[in-house]
Amino acid sequence: MALQGAVIHITGIVQGVGFRPFVYNLAQRLALAGWVRNTSAGVDIEVDGTAEGLQAFVQALRAEAPALASIDDLEVQWRQPAGFQGFEIVHSQAVEAAFQPISPDVCICEDCLRELFDPQDRRYRYPFINCTNCGPRFTIIQDIPYDRPNTTMSVFPMCLDCSSEYQQPSDRRFHAQPVACPDCGPLAWFEQAGSAEQVSAGDQAIRQAREWLRQGRILAIKGLGGFHLACDATNQTAVAELRRRKLRVDKPFALMFPDLPNVAAHCLVSPAEAALLASRQRPIVILQRRPGADSQLPAIAAEVTPGQATIGAMLPYTPLHYLLFADPEQSGMAFDMPPLVMTSGNLSEEPICTGNEQARRHLGSLADGFLMHDREIYIRCDDSVVRASPVVAAKGDLEKALYPIRRSRGYAPEPVRLPVDTPPLLATGAELKNTFCLARQRYAFLSHHIGDMENYETLRAFEDGIVHFERLFRVQPEVIAYDLHPNYLATRYALQRAEQEGLPAIGVQHHHAHIAACMAENGLTGDAPVIGVSFDGTGFGDDEAIWGGEFLVADYASYQRAAHLAYVPQPGGDKAVREPWRMALAWLQHAGIEWDVALPPVHYAAALAEASIQPLNVLRQQLKTGLNAPLTSSVGRLFDAAAALIGVQQVVNYEAQAAIELEALVDPGEPRVYTIELQGDVVDPAPMLRHMVTDLRTGVSLPRIAARFHGAVAVMVVNVCQGLRKRLKIHQVALSGGVWQNAHLLERTTSLLEKDGFTVYTHSRVPANDGGLSLGQALVANARLKA
Repeated sequence: MALQGAVIHITGIVQGVGFRPFVYNLAQRLALAGWVRNTSAGVDIEVDGTAEGLQAFVQALRAEAPALASIDDLEVQWRQPAGFQGFEIVHSQAVEAAFQPISPDVCICEDCLRELFDPQDRRYRYPFINCTNCGPRFTIIQDIPYDRPNTTMSVFPMCLDCSSEYQQPSDRRFHAQPVACPDCGPLAWFEQAGSAEQVSAGDQAIRQAREWLRQGRILAIKGLGGFHLACDATNQTAVAELRRRKLRVDKPFALMFPDLPNVAAHCLVSPAEAALLASRQRPIVILQRRPGADSQLPAIAAEVTPGQATIGAMLPYTPLHYLLFADPEQSGMAFDMPPLVMTSGNLSEEPICTGNEQARRHLGSLADGFLMHDREIYIRCDDSVVRASPVVAAKGDLEKALYPIRRSRGYAPEPVRLPVDTPPLLATGAELKNTFCLARQRYAFLSHHIGDMENYETLRAFEDGIVHFERLFRVQPEVIAYDLHPNYLATRYALQRAEQEGLPAIGVQHHHAHIAACMAENGLTGDAPVIGVSFDGTGFGDDEAIWGGEFLVADYASYQRAAHLAYVPQPGGDKAVREPWRMALAWLQHAGIEWDVALPPVHYAAALAEASIQPLNVLRQQLKTGLNAPLTSSVGRLFDAAAALIGVQQVVNYEAQAAIELEALVDPGEPRVYTIELQGDVVDPAPMLRHMVTDLRTGVSLPRIAARFHGAVAVMVVNVCQGLRKRLKIHQVALSGGVWQNAHLLERTTSLLEKDGFTVYTHSRVPANDGGLSLGQALVANARLKA
């Protein structure tokens, strides 16, 4: 039978995921000859065989690819056979200026988990067990190609047994770059705070950590992308003490549960949420608390999530985590530990600690003990936070039910495939929840979560991350995009760098970037405009006011502000973000409602006046003169005002606390909604506020008021979109901005819009909040370059 040859080039996430051994074994099965190798541009294959065998080979490359692989392009060139004898894996090759996507870190696989608890396995209870199907990737890689010398595992020479597995194509650890065992790999140990001396090591260290957690102590535990601060989530004293030490007053803690049944005992878990919890990304999933938790189990301390009806839950994702939960005296996985608080190992607003010495310095006053290890974390990566979108899940598409809130471990740096080509460019994001984005061709490499750019430490993490991404993905920016707010550290970085390197710098309006991000991840080319509903807390407007309640008619290149929430002063500027009572009084004045001391925000301010602070007089003057009271159209601030008006929160300790607690109150069975007026292009909630005050005075329950408020906002969005559709013949609506993290509002609005015939685009790849902003900046900058 005549032989044929083929040259194949594959791009996508095809390194560090067992792709070469998969190709090797596939070629053996089909009796093909040739070779496969990694390059910094992807995977190259040359192969000889029968026409039938080669066709089957090409089809199987896509159909049977490893679970962690993601093929973007597969190019085949047919040729005459080259006369290969046998099939082999050849050495990796660097290709100048070439780049490729990199696999995110993923949770331990079922095979490794089984071996972890098998007393007959040589990696029994070894906390760094992994294979080609699981384990660290992004957090240990220093450069491409993804080979062991280019990772932080390079300092651990493989023993003979590990080397044999690594070189055996039939073994699932064949070319698994982090492969290790107790004889040659990383080790764990336990330290007391204040001393760098090892108290215990190996399995004994994990046993000691378990015992200290049981005793109510607080531990700093080195994980995959950084340190966690951990304690027993059912121990009220321990949780309260962790809050005190971490300076975290009310912001919720994430919890790690040993398994799904344990999560379901404390929370309501839908099929979509269960799928997210058990996915290889292992994110924190926001779940509703179970109203009647299992009385046989210790209750989760109320201090874990004060004032909220939800819990951020995740499952173990490293072997070390599983060992913390499993009883070492029992065979198999016999879990005997309660849920654990697992919150970022940092002081409030600082980046998560990654290095052992750094953790000793920064966490020594927060933790009683340290569970350390010596596998270096090259790039920090916080836990990802997601919701399951009930609207999408109800349609049966569980994969698209993902609604990201913080995109980091497990997802970054997996690229977003773009609907258009871009030159090499950098988008620097915003101030809060910062991410940056490097784009090249049809790939957008969105960074891991950087955090709030409010201090030097976070700025350094931002700058270091950009350097790493530019090297990793071979991107030398030809243009830099930035937010228009002049005081953002990310904006200053962009402008300074652009000036130093002689690059064009393109400023992108905040809310336009939000809508562009939603369009991009939904594959819209920008040839036709959408109605963009961009609701958030703060964004620098074209008129230098604070925008945040915007209806834009937008494509990538431009936008028109078609409607917006009415302007009101924001008394005290940024202080009003932390003190919602200020916004409540501003909106009361706008609605012509007297500042009656019986109303919660007025009562609160009057109480301050008794303490000789006299804020009411100061506020009246600010509203009259506009001094330190910039105008805002922010829907986020409207939610704050509504929460303060009905007494939910007058002062907050973290972003959106008042709005989150207002959502938690909503009575889902309440049918009535308030009225919000549309006067020209201005949306005026004054009638709604007057109705809210009337309801409050007549004793209508807070859950019903909260529901009517949310319903009013949803109906208002539909009404405005209907008017724009009638005038402009646009049927596509994109919902973006941090306000759309409100699950009740998102579900209600989306359902109403779809019922009215609109095509609705929401987020499933990047956050609706400012964590997704850099993606939109990149697309807008690209469009303006081409305009």
